[in-house]
Amino acid sequence: MLRPPRTDFWQVGIVPLALADVTPDTLAAARDRITWLPDAGRWRYLADPFGLVRGETLHVFVEAYDYRVKRATLERHALRLADLQWQGCTTVMRQPFHLSYPQVFEYGGQTWMVPETYQAGEIALYRATDDSLDHWRREGALIGGVPGADASLIEHQGRWWMFYTLVGPGARDQRELHMAHAPALTGPWTPLPSNPVRVNRNGARPAGRPFIGHDGVLTLPVQDSATGYGGATRLLRFPVLSPAQVSIEAGTERLTGDLVSSTHTAGLHTLSGCGPFTLIDVKRIDRSRGRQWLDLKRRLRRLVGI
Repeated sequence: MLRPPRTDFWQVGIVPLALADVTPDTLAAARDRITWLPDAGRWRYLADPFGLVRGETLHVFVEAYDYRVKRATLERHALRLADLQWQGCTTVMRQPFHLSYPQVFEYGGQTWMVPETYQAGEIALYRATDDSLDHWRREGALIGGVPGADASLIEHQGRWWMFYTLVGPGARDQRELHMAHAPALTGPWTPLPSNPVRVNRNGARPAGRPFIGHDGVLTLPVQDSATGYGGATRLLRFPVLSPAQVSIEAGTERLTGDLVSSTHTAGLHTLSGCGPFTLIDVKRIDRSRGRQWLDLKRRLRRLVGI
């Protein structure tokens, strides 16, 4: 008999720690103070959280994946800032292709998003068209013609930097880190000629918003998939960063799901800073046969055109 399929389910949490202060010890110590977003429902999960604070509200943007269609939309979850009481959620982006990793940020009086749209063959920039943060317009491709994933942007020392990976054979997206730079957010973006700048399954694919550490060094959370996709995160430091030269120092500490959860212990693959908070996601693995019936139903619907 065939072995039951492996199905990953992710859960999003809000940790009351600034990202620069997160270590395995501080994360474990904050375990009982983490606020978790509501369960997404049967055969769904939430992952890849990024946040913005507006007034008295924390807005958490997430990938909302549905195994019934094998695709995700992007949702905005609103929480009252004072006590992190959940206020509701809205679907803010839906496309005929998979969406994830909704990195949102404010710059130049505007609110921007660079979601993962690798199935569209581009890394694209979107802009919020109103203050609700529920409506977004594509402004254009930052890098076109590439299956870019998990693009993570930051302005640093007068230049914009992008960290990303490429989806391809042999799970290259789990082991390669690519970089590009630009004089402005809208470009032109120039990939580094030395790409990929790092090839290592234990720390290459971006895992959250880049930040400046307490020592003033640009730091990037990355996935450690040595034990499986999204098994942990760690930090990469970039003490030298220019278009001509990049040096990378890989941190040795791993941040894992068991530090913060007793049910979702199989992975932790996002560390996204938002002021005094760090947004995370953790994973559990289901091995029931229900997924086989779900996949069969989806194929049958496709065959009959429903």
